[in-house]
Amino acid sequence: MGNICRSPLAEGVFRSLVAKAGHSEQFEIVSAGTGSWHVGQAPDSRMQAVALKYGISLADQHARQFVQSDLEEFEHIFAMDRDNLHDILYFDQNNEYGNKVRLFRELDPEPDDYQVPDPYYGGDGGFDRVFQIVERTATEILRTLESEYNLNSSS
Repeated sequence: MGNICRSPLAEGVFRSLVAKAGHSEQFEIVSAGTGSWHVGQAPDSRMQAVALKYGISLADQHARQFVQSDLEEFEHIFAMDRDNLHDILYFDQNNEYGNKVRLFRELDPEPDDYQVPDPYYGGDGGFDRVFQIVERTATEILRTLESEYNLNSSS
């Protein structure tokens, strides 16, 4: 919601996977929150620590808020949970872009309730759990997009 935990992690993990596959030139990868309270801030230090533990740096990221023009600019928009999905679709007043907005975990091989849990108020184990969910799902998203856009992986 504030773009300091789940979404920056997903951006960092997906950016890393895309780079390893040799597709950096084909993707523009950004994350955004639906709330404005953390705009300009770095990702949560606990999430940064977990990401670094797995070789992913979030150091260059700063929170931004989702804006209506994101619906036009991006081909695929993934929401971390149903509340964020609802808030994103609120910007789609004419129902033009709903086909490009979906829950991140729709492509998770183990989707549970299709929502990425927010680790912000829980213990440190929640951050590791979210990393596992995000890495698994981001890997599947990349496979799906490689197929959809006929991209050959170099990894």
